[in-house]
Amino acid sequence: MARTVVGVDIGSSAVRAVEVSGYQTAHPSITRYHELPLPEGSVRRGEVIEVATVATALKRLWATAGFKSKDIVLGMGGQRVFARDLSVPRASLEQIRESLPFHVQELLPVPVSDVLLDFYPIEEETGEAGPMVKGLLVAGLKDAVNANVEAAGLHAIHVDFVPFALSRAIAPVRSARGRDLVVSLGANSTNILVVGDGVPTFVRILPNGGDDVTRAIMSRLNWAPDQAEGAKRALGMGGAMMRQEDRPVIEVVYEVVGEWLASVRNTISYYLNARPMEPVQRILLSGGGAQLTGLPNALAELTKLPVTVADPLQSLSPKARGRGQNDRSGDFSTAYGLALGSHA
Repeated sequence: MARTVVGVDIGSSAVRAVEVSGYQTAHPSITRYHELPLPEGSVRRGEVIEVATVATALKRLWATAGFKSKDIVLGMGGQRVFARDLSVPRASLEQIRESLPFHVQELLPVPVSDVLLDFYPIEEETGEAGPMVKGLLVAGLKDAVNANVEAAGLHAIHVDFVPFALSRAIAPVRSARGRDLVVSLGANSTNILVVGDGVPTFVRILPNGGDDVTRAIMSRLNWAPDQAEGAKRALGMGGAMMRQEDRPVIEVVYEVVGEWLASVRNTISYYLNARPMEPVQRILLSGGGAQLTGLPNALAELTKLPVTVADPLQSLSPKARGRGQNDRSGDFSTAYGLALGSHA
């Protein structure tokens, strides 16, 4: 049997995993994928708060889904990750990564010793000091990689960054050349990246997510969490068949989503101001929040760009997709991309 690896995405509301075989070939296939909910507060803004709780959830996930491998690629994201533009002297990627601690301290808000560093090359350029490589520096706080993985009996063969994993997962569903704006709306954060011909060139992480809508409904209408979440998923931003009794919920959704849309628009404006000669052609919307009724149309209307909901798992054949929870397979984009990026 071919060796497999499991991409693990520990989110604020659930832990998701995708097991992939042939992950370093042109035709990877998913053997199985599954998710389990996490108690509220166990993970906050990308940081594991309750290590034992998450470790127990990972053990249950392996037992429930029947994953065969304990080799995993773990995702880092949220507010525990920093992304910055960086140009360094031309060298091999291995040499560049080894030299990063000597180049980046002034770019980071924390000591270099406290972070994991990675570099994603974009293009070569000529600087005053000679040939340079322009790319993205990504730094993640080490304490975000917790002992929960070891406590669950798993082996992390690589730690990858969520925006890069999303880029990798989305690549097969891109229908045209040019620049895509990938917008992945998660529970507590939104990853925004520009991908030009398959290469990430810009990354921003916003501290806004789908759970903001749920919490607002709970607060404004004094509803229980399950009731608020159910109403959000059922009604979204409304539609032609909206009932009068649904209006209070939809008004809250509109208000919170409006703030999120404004943040996305401001991020796009920042990107265009920095790179006026590199406009994006379309938006690929992913993540659990992409399923919110009316959101794709609202995003398209605001940005004047075509918006497509991208579900990488649905682009695979049923055989290659394997066994999993197909009703919300778009939630597994990050975990799938993590598995594809294994450095094993």
